[in-house]
Amino acid sequence: MKTALTLTLALAGATFAAQAQEIKGDAARGATLNASCIGCHGIPGYQSSFPEVYRVPAISGQNDKYIIAALNAYKKGERKHPTMRAIAASLTEQDIADLATYYATHGGVPAATTAAVTPPADVAALLTKGACASCHGENFNKPIDGAYPKIAGQYPDYLFSALKAYKVEGNANVGRGNAIMSAQVKQFSNKELKAIAQFLGSLPADVHTVAQSKFR
Repeated sequence: MKTALTLTLALAGATFAAQAQEIKGDAARGATLNASCIGCHGIPGYQSSFPEVYRVPAISGQNDKYIIAALNAYKKGERKHPTMRAIAASLTEQDIADLATYYATHGGVPAATTAAVTPPADVAALLTKGACASCHGENFNKPIDGAYPKIAGQYPDYLFSALKAYKVEGNANVGRGNAIMSAQVKQFSNKELKAIAQFLGSLPADVHTVAQSKFR
């Protein structure tokens, strides 16, 4: 069953990757398009209040293909967040590719340690049950495909909120429409998801928030 799940996830990632490769991103142009991004993602520790209070995700150093997939999911309404959907809807495919390329290398990518961090036994069991490393890779920082996110070192309150969102059904304003992730997270209680998020957030990371020197 685990092999079948890994194959399914790999095929899904390949589909996202193929879509992402259609347009080549221009980081220099992306730097001119980020005015709608820096007001949240350019402030370390900035908190969103929808649908609950959590720090917005660190996106500098994130995989460009994943950023493309995420923005397109907001644009299509597969990820439900009114502000992000409005921003994504205003972007062309080229804009999205340029922003993704920009943020993938924004501020330089810190060299996260390659040494494995051993989770507590209870968390290790949860990570194994969810087969998390089968997609998110070594130390949860080297996904098997660029269409999957680096989750090591991401803000744990954001991770917790995001994981819970995959459980939501039938809500026009909240939730994430991803059948694979939905099936995965429904195996866990919110307490277990929080424990997973806290461990992942404690890991060395490539993703980070780069403070902006000015706003425009």
